[in-house]
Amino acid sequence: MNPVTHGLLSWLVANCPRETTRRERVLVTVGGLIPDIDGVGAVPDLITRRLSETPTSYFHEFHHLLHTLPFALAVTAGAAALAPATARVRTAALFFVTFHLHLLCDIAGSRGPDGSQWEIPYLWPLSHEPQLSWSGQWPLDAWPNVAITVACLLAAGWLGVRRGRTILEVLWLRGDAEVVRTLRARFGGPPAPRPPA
Repeated sequence: MNPVTHGLLSWLVANCPRETTRRERVLVTVGGLIPDIDGVGAVPDLITRRLSETPTSYFHEFHHLLHTLPFALAVTAGAAALAPATARVRTAALFFVTFHLHLLCDIAGSRGPDGSQWEIPYLWPLSHEPQLSWSGQWPLDAWPNVAITVACLLAAGWLGVRRGRTILEVLWLRGDAEVVRTLRARFGGPPAPRPPA
């Protein structure tokens, strides 16, 4: 799936417990995005494809090598260390869930345009088996991915009206406050707090 959808789904999971703090929600959202850090190989691939006679293929060689249980355990421990002391267990559990939600979404909806499937070597580097995949995997640009993204955007808007926050809080508090103000002016709800200076 697309990183925007992964981020939206993870942020929505982070909002399931009402009492999560912004710091927790940011960490849990990162949990659903961090498996794709191994996709940064696409950058040199694009550059060398245009500027070199020997292009690299880092993305195809390395993407999904961090979609693994050992990496999930390591980054979950890091998230727990960064979480508020009173919420370490909850944050770690939600982080671990969103990491695995990312894997599930990739298994379900990340087939390439040429029909190739991404298999996930779940125990790598300890073992190359099992290779997680699903024969019904739909293409990355298929309608189910679009429908999931639209549903997530609607849910994020609903949370903006009800709880006074949107996914923008992860990166931009002032923008988040403005979006909440706009949503509440249009759809009702308590007045939004003033944006931070």
